[in-house]
Parts: sequence; structure tokens; C-alpha cells
Amino acid sequence: MSSVTASPTSTPSPGPAESPDVTEAVRATARRAQVASRALATATRATKDAALRAMADALVVAAPEIVSANAVDLERGQAAGLSEGLLDRLALTPDRIAAIADALRELAALPDPVGEVVRGSTLPNGLRLRQVRVPMGVVGMIYEARPNVTVDAAGLALKSGNAAVLRGGSAASSSNTVIVQVLGQALTSVGLPADAVQSIDEHGRAGAVALMHARGLVDLLVPRGGADLIQTVVREATVPVVETGVGNCHVYVDAAADPAMALPILMNSKTQRVGVCNAAETLLVHADAAAGFLPAALTALAGAGVVVHGDERTAALAPEGVDVVPATEEDWATEYLSLDLAVRVVGSLDEALEHIRTWSSGHTEAIVTNDLAASRRFVAEVDSAAVMVNASTRFTDGGQLGLGAEIGISTQKMHARGPMGLAELTTTRWVVEGDGHVRA
Repeated sequence: MSSVTASPTSTPSPGPAESPDVTEAVRATARRAQVASRALATATRATKDAALRAMADALVVAAPEIVSANAVDLERGQAAGLSEGLLDRLALTPDRIAAIADALRELAALPDPVGEVVRGSTLPNGLRLRQVRVPMGVVGMIYEARPNVTVDAAGLALKSGNAAVLRGGSAASSSNTVIVQVLGQALTSVGLPADAVQSIDEHGRAGAVALMHARGLVDLLVPRGGADLIQTVVREATVPVVETGVGNCHVYVDAAADPAMALPILMNSKTQRVGVCNAAETLLVHADAAAGFLPAALTALAGAGVVVHGDERTAALAPEGVDVVPATEEDWATEYLSLDLAVRVVGSLDEALEHIRTWSSGHTEAIVTNDLAASRRFVAEVDSAAVMVNASTRFTDGGQLGLGAEIGISTQKMHARGPMGLAELTTTRWVVEGDGHVRA
């Protein structure tokens, strides 16, 4: 998953002109990736799975070296004033590295999407048709402050038969340098090319711009980060882009909600991990449920250190000693990625839906209700990549939905939407078999 506030040290800027030397270096990297992608496209599942397991083992062995490099990144990030949420996403520990390695092993256990027959038939004239999943080829990725994404992207690309060219940003450059080296050595240990996973971090922002313009060499580009980064890539790229989105996610507590169910869903959605794109940023409460739910909810949020930005009706229900900051329109639009939450009391389900239509980023929305008709309306009318009914927004995640690791959460509607797992990193090819058929 993915969405972080863009940092000035990592977001590619449309401003800098491409240096001819950098452009050629990035294009040379992409050409090597193209060659490597041909080897991956024909690799068996057994070989790819062996590579994933070798990568996992190598990361665990190299954990001390990775943590040491990560400490350099963290020190630099603290000096640059990165937020606590960004620092949390940047940090690697031996336990986190072990979890990242386990995710690669889980990928190895998943079915190989390459070669899957999506559909097929035999025409009346005897032609035999199959639409088959095939790799994209070279997948580029631009992201920031998340070294675990380096591993996720490499693993997903490998399993789906693609080579990866990665731009992980200056915030995590020390960590990513070591990680890419470790992954490359693991690949060669099973007979696959190290060029299947490459980084262009050394080329800085100009390298990111060159990657965005490497048309004909990069088959798909995935930006993963804050709104500024994503919109820059979408606006500037000449290669095909999957738009991942920021997570201005909502939890709506309906009139028919059970407060005993709603409170843990809210707290999990908001406070389990604040710096991620599937964390809730806005709470909407039906007026009929507000008096019975909000006092306890506001107390619990305050106890967890959450700053509530609320409307007047929310403030009126706040218990003594619980502060509510007056909410503005900016709050409704904000992906905080911090211990902040916008709260509004709405008069109806219609008002909640209108608020979500106005302010949602199209990522994830949740309804808590025991009213089947209300839940069905919510599911039908909310236009987001994921809709939760009586469940936390935190479940919008490739691993949680059984897809294995994910390369991002797509909030667009073409090609892929929601968590992008293995199948979303493939395209299809039509295979037509005949017996000397010619078209009349």
C-alpha cells in the first residue's frame, strides 16, 4: 500500500531539464532490463519461486548491513524534518526485514499468473482461441521513503515475469542501495540476471524524469507516494502510467450501527498505523447515532493521542476535557498521515454519501451498520476502489486480501483498480491456432 506526504527530497520535479548523460544512463538501464525481462518471461515457475526464496534468505542474512544503512537514512531524515509517519515508513528493523522476507516466501507459494488462460473458445470455422496472461516486460516504479517497497516491487515483478527499474527517492537511498545489491546476488545464485532488479536512485530527480520519458523501453510506470509525486508522474510521463492514489479514507457510522462494533473499527482504521494510505482520515456519524457513539469515541481517540478536527455538532458532544479543533474545508480534503482525524455529524445516509463523493480520493470507504438496505446503498453508490462493510479500512492491502504483496493501490478505473498484485502486473495475448485457415 502506499501513500505518503511528498517530501522535497524525493518528489520528482517537472522543472529540471533532463541531462543528456543521465537520460542515456537511465535508458541504458532500461535496455538492460528489457534483456533481463526476456529471460524472466520464459522462466519456469520453479525457477522464479526459487529466486524469491533465495531473495528472502539473502535479506535475512544481510539484515545487519541493511539496518546499518537504514540508520543513515533515518538520521538524514530526522535532520531534514521528516514527519513521524514518514520516519516510521522509512525505518527497517530485523523484525521488519524478516516480515518482508516472509512476504517473498508467500509470493512463491502463490499461483503463477503467467500462462493463465483468461478465456478461450473454438470458432465455427475451427480456429482455436486463447487469451493468455503474459508479462508486461519492464515495470518502472517511482516511490519515496519506503525501502520495503523495493523488495515488494522486485518480488512482484519477478513472479509476474517482469524486470523492475526502481527509483526509491533520496530519503531511502542508502537502504535501497544495499537491498538492490542483495537481491541481485540472490537472482544470479539461481541463474537469473541481476539486471532484473535495478535502481536509478544515483541519478536523482533527473533520473526520475528520464524514466518517465523512456517510452518504448518502459512498459508500465507505477508512482507510489504522496499526491504531488503521483500527479507529477501522471502529468509528465510519456510512458503508460497506473495512477495510484492518496488515501483520504472515510468511516461512516450509520444510524443503525452497533457502537460496540463501530468503536474498534474506527480505532483500528485510524490508529493502528497512521502513516499508511488505508488509514481513516475522516469519521462521519449519523445524527441519530451521534449522542450514543461520539462521546465514547472522542474519549478513546483523545486517549490514543488523536487530534480531532470536528464540526460544531461534534464539538457539542465532546466530553469535558476532550478538545475538538474547529474543522475547515481543508480538513475534509486532507490525508493527514498522522494522529489527526476530521469528524463530522451528518443528517442522513444521503449526506454521508454526498460528503464522500465531494472529498474522497477514491481509495477506501467503510460503513458500520446493521441496516442491510443502508449497506447495499453504500456499496452501490460509493465510487472508490474498495468499500468495507462492518470492517476496518486497513484491510485494503494485497496481503490482507490474499493477493500477496502489492505494488500499490490503484484508484483509477482502467487496467487495474485497488490493490495491484500479480495479475495486475500482466497483460494478455491472443493465441490463435488454425489448420491452414485463411480469411475469406
